[in-house]
Amino acid sequence: MPDRSADPRVYFAAERTLLAWIRTGIGIMAFGFVVARFAQAGPVPAPDLSPYLGGALVALGVIAIGVGAVQYRRFCQRLPLAVRPSSLAQGLALMLAWALVAVGALLGVAVLR
Repeated sequence: MPDRSADPRVYFAAERTLLAWIRTGIGIMAFGFVVARFAQAGPVPAPDLSPYLGGALVALGVIAIGVGAVQYRRFCQRLPLAVRPSSLAQGLALMLAWALVAVGALLGVAVLR
């Protein structure tokens, strides 16, 4: 039976999975932003649960992206050297993920203000 871990498609699948985590996290953060701002759309903003629920959703999106980045890095470290991507390719994907985590954290703070 051939070694499936030496197949370059394994790395590409891991990269697609990371991108799916990122896409899901961005969607959850965007929904959280909408929920937080929904209460402020009326003529008189009323203090209620919306900003906290929105902040929680933004935090959940940040966590999703962070978890995806950690899993991707761990998986890439376990790949054989023959199919391991260059550190530049791996670094760009991780840089994108961690930049979105930072932006999401700032968005969470802005939502709760």
